[in-house]
Amino acid sequence: MSLVLVVAFIALMVAVIPVAHALVIASGVALLWDGQLPLTLVVQQMFQQTQSFPMLALPFFILAGTLIMEGKLGEELLRFSGEVMQRLRGGALSTTVVGSVVFGGVSGSAVANASALGSVLIPWQKRQGYPAGLCAANNATSAVIDILIPPSIPMILYAVVSGVSIGDLFMAGVLPGILMAAGFVGVCWWQARRLGIGGSAAPLDPRRLARLAALALPALILPVVILIALRFGFATPTEIAVMAVLYALAASLLIYRDMSWARFQKAMIDAGVATGIVMMVIMGSAAASWILTYDQVPQRFAEWVSTTLQEPWLVILAMNLIMLAIGGPLDLAPAILLLAPIFVPLAQQIGLDPLQLGLMMVINLGIGLYTPPVGTTLFISSTIAGSTMSETTKALWPFFFVAIALLVAVSYVPALTIRF
Repeated sequence: MSLVLVVAFIALMVAVIPVAHALVIASGVALLWDGQLPLTLVVQQMFQQTQSFPMLALPFFILAGTLIMEGKLGEELLRFSGEVMQRLRGGALSTTVVGSVVFGGVSGSAVANASALGSVLIPWQKRQGYPAGLCAANNATSAVIDILIPPSIPMILYAVVSGVSIGDLFMAGVLPGILMAAGFVGVCWWQARRLGIGGSAAPLDPRRLARLAALALPALILPVVILIALRFGFATPTEIAVMAVLYALAASLLIYRDMSWARFQKAMIDAGVATGIVMMVIMGSAAASWILTYDQVPQRFAEWVSTTLQEPWLVILAMNLIMLAIGGPLDLAPAILLLAPIFVPLAQQIGLDPLQLGLMMVINLGIGLYTPPVGTTLFISSTIAGSTMSETTKALWPFFFVAIALLVAVSYVPALTIRF
């Protein structure tokens, strides 16, 4: 039955059927082929997966990110980041990296980050003399930092499937996210040096910097508040997501005063559409995962891998290669929901912390978002920059090597996934 599921899913993907629909249809085909189980199981599993309290965090974090990124609060964040970084060599490019770190604390979506930052920063970077392909590559790769800095939507999905604490995952993602940002800033410096582009010669105005910091402060402290609340157990991730929405609304209404009924209505619609897309994928993945579990595919796969590859480091390497291969053609959310139930038993068998596996999976599948030729952030960034896929891919490799180096470090150095 699982073989029929996989073949049907691949055939539907080749036919360019949306992933969520392909998962549901393939699950139905597998059950009909088996003939011993009722087709209503697909509907039952789809519905059951949505009945999860932690899953409520998804729409609220998405709404909070939409409210912040599309308002004056998001604009002040970018101004502050640009003011801090533009005097460094490669500072215009590094502003995208720092902006992704900051926006990661309020958004949790790499695709939304790539669109929001790219539309503002890429035209400015091109005016500074940077090639369009480099601007697109920088934006596409930096956007993935967003899913490592809490709150992170992929981490929530992994936690729901694997049973790992969402709070622990959020805390563990901070250090790898900062390390990836530092590596990308180094690449930006090197690229600017290679192109002969220096930093801004304008002197730093402490008063202007302090004013911009004050205006950006409400957004800058939000990720800090989230981490403190999670670390000391003041609230659950779902409750924090609701408070983040109220916080964003209060900041827009009382501090920046840029909230209108039309903007609120648009944010609600955008968040609702984004949540609907994610939930459809979750529901389709639930039916497919149930069939795989019914056929004991995770257990058999774990036994086969541990018997064939007896060394734990080889098993970790094999998992990384599989995730890199799947992360390119398959979107991040369905990849997590399909691979996590298979890899978690294998990780437990070789003594790999499920928390560490979660970070490996998020980084791995995040790389897939900018892996040519179908990477989502790669396509968005190339479109905004007006560069060809070839130009963007050529400039992508230094960033890609930094991400792979971080992936290897996280895979084999458990201390990098430390819980604060």
